[in-house]
Amino acid sequence: MRLRTSLAIGIASALALSLAACGGNSTPTTSDGSAATGGTLRIVGTDDIDHLDPTMVGLVVTNNLSRAISRQLISYKASNDVEENVLPQPDLAADLPTVSEDGLTYTFTLRDNANWDAPDGPRAITSTDVANGIERVCNPLGPSFTSSYFNVIKGFAEFCEGYDSANPTVDNVRQHIEEDSVEGIATPDDKTVVFTLAEAASDFIYMLSLANASPVAAEALAYEPDGPDYRANYISSGPYTVDEYVPDKHLYLKRNPAWVKESDPLRAANADRIEITFGVTPDNAIQQLQSDDADITMGIGLTAAQLAPLRTAGDEKILTISPGNTYFLWINSLSDNNSGALQNKAVRQALQYAVNKADFVQQLGGPDLAVPATGIFGPTVVGHSDNDLYATTDSAGDPEKAKSLLSAAGAADLTLKLAYRSDNAVEPGIAQTIQENMAKADITVELVPVPGSDFYPNFMMQHENGREGKWDLALCGWSPDWTGGAARSVFQPQFTYDGKTEQGYNYLDYNNETANELAAQALNAPTVEESAELWAQVSDTVMEDAIVLPLYSKTQVLYHSKSVGNFLVFALGEAGDWTNLTINR
Repeated sequence: MRLRTSLAIGIASALALSLAACGGNSTPTTSDGSAATGGTLRIVGTDDIDHLDPTMVGLVVTNNLSRAISRQLISYKASNDVEENVLPQPDLAADLPTVSEDGLTYTFTLRDNANWDAPDGPRAITSTDVANGIERVCNPLGPSFTSSYFNVIKGFAEFCEGYDSANPTVDNVRQHIEEDSVEGIATPDDKTVVFTLAEAASDFIYMLSLANASPVAAEALAYEPDGPDYRANYISSGPYTVDEYVPDKHLYLKRNPAWVKESDPLRAANADRIEITFGVTPDNAIQQLQSDDADITMGIGLTAAQLAPLRTAGDEKILTISPGNTYFLWINSLSDNNSGALQNKAVRQALQYAVNKADFVQQLGGPDLAVPATGIFGPTVVGHSDNDLYATTDSAGDPEKAKSLLSAAGAADLTLKLAYRSDNAVEPGIAQTIQENMAKADITVELVPVPGSDFYPNFMMQHENGREGKWDLALCGWSPDWTGGAARSVFQPQFTYDGKTEQGYNYLDYNNETANELAAQALNAPTVEESAELWAQVSDTVMEDAIVLPLYSKTQVLYHSKSVGNFLVFALGEAGDWTNLTINR
């Protein structure tokens, strides 16, 4: 049976991105009516990408780069149709997979003329390259944070244990990938890949849309993942490849001569060139778009202050999407700070009442641009619930209740270090509001600003910083890793830990077996409604432990220059699709 089942369509519809105020999407055309090609797409961003290597990509904004320089078995159509842009589409695969009646076997056939830009000239992407990509996900030199998702493949966990993690080298990683195999991945010929799962997983196809699941060329195995040699010799499967990359300054892309347009139904590659400039402040970025000195932003959305005058002026180049992301305060349950007070669940629960979530909504521009968060899942994720274990009137907090609970727990006069991204457009203001809120509950908050490029990879994901008490509270955002049935992609990387494979974004090595059991049931539920109810129970179970304080879910407001046409959303990147925009300049 084909994967386009009623359950898959039901999940996709339930999770559709909401879009509004769509304008400025006229597409320059040639005399024969086709989309115009040519020109340079100019992109400005504050922070550098996290990784060039698709296997290691973790930030949502970097998915837009991966879209341009790599391909996956499954991806998504660029579209402003809220039901269309979340449906899985065949990319490298010639069609959606054939799935066995028991839901355990997925068979893919690869497209013709899908090529690598290999050192010796264009070479076809093969089923072995696909298998290499999945096997490389858990390599010890440069693992993906999504690695544990793929444990649903039969034998994947055992294959990962076969790496020499004590003394990993490029050579022994390559040897393991080339000489050994995952039991549940078969490549009967160059065009066919067969996945056998250890258990049914209704979201398996969505995992294959991740940049982390991209095929890997044999030649790339000779380099350290995302190392200098890998970057200098990048082998592209997408319509663009690397021309010049100077970290923290710029990344230029040029056309990939090995890419065949007829083999790629999802990427038009209209622009001849893509130039990304890093280190641009949010205000300056928007000014450049308005003056037509840049075309789109990377990871910079319009703030309420920027949006208001544009709406007043009737500017049509505004696009609003609600991708299901949620912002949390992580509460450090590992640190000995404050005599280990935050290790006490009662203290963490008391903190839930110490912030006024309505303040954040107002600060972010009102209910059209943000809503108070109640659990671990954002509003568009199946499993989201309005149930709030720590509800207060109008989400305004209850500092007196927080003080009372803290006193009962023997934890008065707390002094907490709050880490946040110092160069983010809104986080410094949010951090100050948290500081003011908590002062009303007699909690002293010391602000710990961290540069955005360091915040996740070099501060939060280095778990010793938490254990050593360098932060007590941390302002972190999370977006689902894929569209469709995405609850696993919120829960698993942040709120599970098997004691062996460190989850980079689970900053506290947190784990709750009851939540894990409920999640397993949700992934095998026969209907969207049953899955949603079980995921809601997962959220409540995690919130009972109070290791995070949900703050708000934020709407993303996108903007572009007057020279941009065909501004269509790539849902996985929460932005206009670089590979389908047109430049009329």
